[in-house]
Amino acid sequence: MVIEEEKESLIKEIVERELNMFLATPNEGGTSPCQTRPQSFRLMRRMNHCTHDKATLESYLQDLREAEEAGRNVMIEKYARMDDRIPPLSESPFLDAIADMELEFLIEAAERYPHAITVGDHTFFRKYMRCELETLSDRTLELYAGELKKAREESRNPVLERYDYLWSTLGEGSLAEYENRLAAKR
Repeated sequence: MVIEEEKESLIKEIVERELNMFLATPNEGGTSPCQTRPQSFRLMRRMNHCTHDKATLESYLQDLREAEEAGRNVMIEKYARMDDRIPPLSESPFLDAIADMELEFLIEAAERYPHAITVGDHTFFRKYMRCELETLSDRTLELYAGELKKAREESRNPVLERYDYLWSTLGEGSLAEYENRLAAKR
């Protein structure tokens, strides 16, 4: 997947702001192993954002800027929500709609590429997704939900697109090529 220059610039700024928040997130027991691998964090977050359109990326970047201006760290909020340490940050109807669509896309992708994509615990996936989504503005949530609905209407699967981006970025070729290599090893 080739990302146009304007989107690339937005993604880069988003990921760097996310990384700064992530590195500033306290962890019980000291620094998390994930926090010692900023390049892995960058790659996974780039993968997460590569399928968003320009409007959604701009809206999310605005969310991050506004959070910073207000002294908020959305990574701390997400993890605090995951541990049920703070009440819900949003009650938007888009939260469950997005989490449900993302899970459907993930299950479809894993069925098609079972060696390269795994689903894991559906309950954990939904909770993680929903807690992250709660940090987004209603504006960004609406745009994100619209993207997923459009993808479904166009018979596209953003999860497949993200994993294709990941494996090609890692030098593994396309998702299909990587799947075939993994299947041949079994």
